[in-house]
Amino acid sequence: MSVIIKAAIFIIIFFFISHAQVFPMDWRSLHEMADSLTLEEAVKRYESDPSAENIYILGLCNLTNHRNKEAMKNFVRLSELKPGSVESEWGIAEVLRRGHDLAKSKIILYKIIKENPDFAPAYLTLAYVEYLNRNFEETVKLAFKVVKMGRADIDVSSYARAYLLVAAGKGMIAHFGGPISKAINGTAVMSNIKKAQSLQPDSAGLMFSLGSYYLLAPALAGKDIDEAEKYLKMAIERDRFLADAYVRLAQVYKIKRKVDLYNSFLNKALEIDPGNELAKDIKSLKCNFICPD
Repeated sequence: MSVIIKAAIFIIIFFFISHAQVFPMDWRSLHEMADSLTLEEAVKRYESDPSAENIYILGLCNLTNHRNKEAMKNFVRLSELKPGSVESEWGIAEVLRRGHDLAKSKIILYKIIKENPDFAPAYLTLAYVEYLNRNFEETVKLAFKVVKMGRADIDVSSYARAYLLVAAGKGMIAHFGGPISKAINGTAVMSNIKKAQSLQPDSAGLMFSLGSYYLLAPALAGKDIDEAEKYLKMAIERDRFLADAYVRLAQVYKIKRKVDLYNSFLNKALEIDPGNELAKDIKSLKCNFICPD
């Protein structure tokens, strides 16, 4: 082998080693993979191969299981392996959002969207941040951008979540809006929930959305407290750490005049997530996220 060929091979190998961190990961496939694994399986996968991809998958599984501190460690480690990677930056922003540090999360998310306009998870996290900031129009706008990206380019969980966020935002806009807004936005809530249902018919998020709809909808639009109770219980069965579901179920029991259950479920939500915006809003009686009659 000539000296020139050897030198060329060395340069190629050096380039791939020194620039490995800049090659993007296939985040869509990794999200799908994480959805298919239990936490235990993700841990074993990482232990057998501590690659950047498996660290990311483990971080996603930790998020699913509400292990936010562990997820943060995973995403920080990923940022060390792949500095500036969109996946690590989004993961950190999502943990910050879950920790109620909305301002810091928002800064990171807008940076991600500017630099990586096709990274759907950032739009969804930002949509939820805006929802908590009561900027419901922006919630719908951001979530709908993910819908417009098309199912082929988005993992199924993210795509279903986009429809649910559109539904949630439109529900709030309808509630606080005038007659025209109620007609336009209110009728769009269930249709978007149904689209999510066609993608993930058994998810905790879907059960929560259905339960919230039957709890918060006007009587003419299908309000049904018994259905709300049923679906919110199903949400908790599927995800026992879904604090928002406990809050809405507490509201069901307040309507049913079951005061002990109302207090029990509201306190449980705050036990799970002491900073939960919905629970704090309901407990303070500000009702920025609707207190149903």
